[in-house]
Amino acid sequence: MTSGVVGVTSGVGLPRVLEPVGVLPQAAWRLDARAELAADEVRVRVSRLNLDAASFRQLSVKHGGDGAAVRAEVLEIVGTRGKMHNPVTGSGGMLIGVVEEVGPESLLPVKAGDRVATLVSLTLTPLVIDDGLAGWDGLSEQVPASGHAILFGRSVVAVLPDDLSPELALAVFDVCGAPALVDRVVRGYSGDVSVTVLGGAGKSGSLALTAARLAGARTRAVVVSEAERSMVIDHGLADRVAVVDARDPVAVAEAFETPATVTVVCVDVPGCEHGAILATAAGGTVIFFSMATSFSAAALGAEGLAADVTMLVGNGFVPGHAAFALDVVRRTPAVRALFEARVSAH
Repeated sequence: MTSGVVGVTSGVGLPRVLEPVGVLPQAAWRLDARAELAADEVRVRVSRLNLDAASFRQLSVKHGGDGAAVRAEVLEIVGTRGKMHNPVTGSGGMLIGVVEEVGPESLLPVKAGDRVATLVSLTLTPLVIDDGLAGWDGLSEQVPASGHAILFGRSVVAVLPDDLSPELALAVFDVCGAPALVDRVVRGYSGDVSVTVLGGAGKSGSLALTAARLAGARTRAVVVSEAERSMVIDHGLADRVAVVDARDPVAVAEAFETPATVTVVCVDVPGCEHGAILATAAGGTVIFFSMATSFSAAALGAEGLAADVTMLVGNGFVPGHAAFALDVVRRTPAVRALFEARVSAH
């Protein structure tokens, strides 16, 4: 299998696109997931998938919590599309495994035998599942699996750390773009900075709050229940906590006395765009870190509200984001305990 492309499009996986031809792998409907490698590709023997939160929620709700039905649909998606790309949410997740083979022209910093986590979405990763997901009950985002995946020349991958379990590392890597981007944005402001995180009790939300605090910001969390409020307080994640439905724009805007310098959306349900905009001060920044976000609703909502805010798509990649997220977890015992509890529950 040869790449057939040069220049800026080399290493992005174009030869793996089966339909429609001419788009990049993430936008493709179907990918070629054959095990044979191009010169710059890497094949990984998969041991676990981590489904994107929005994708897993959509599948679970659709099937009424029937794990067997969720498992069957994940297998159908992967078998049909050659990747885990939820056609409803447009999202996928990531995986961990062991490097099986490295193409002779690969520039990725891995070798055969390395235990790795992919830091690119499953929506663009050629994937084959060969065990029918027999070890998964369909009731959690983390999916024990056997199969293979293909990484391209420009994929992003990290060797798993020795001091964290693979399951814990996967949970951290799944959302590692959030704390790094929050840190960058917060440090771009001077003076007093406040950060409000919608969905502050979740994985990305808890890391975003912690990164903001470590960067010197005052932190505020919006959560959906008293149980989540207690968890955020018990783990010291935020200075202030409000129990509010993030889909209610007025309630979100009135949750705290003053608008935030930075608002981060980490809620895995749609309809949170307008509240986040209303809750952000003029000249502030809204970071959308949820695949449930409607970016047209965000853009048109900001226009309709005459909101002078910068809106960022949290694309999951910031240089050094994996190491940054691991450092946040290592430096913050409460956050590590929170992630370990989630992994244990799954």
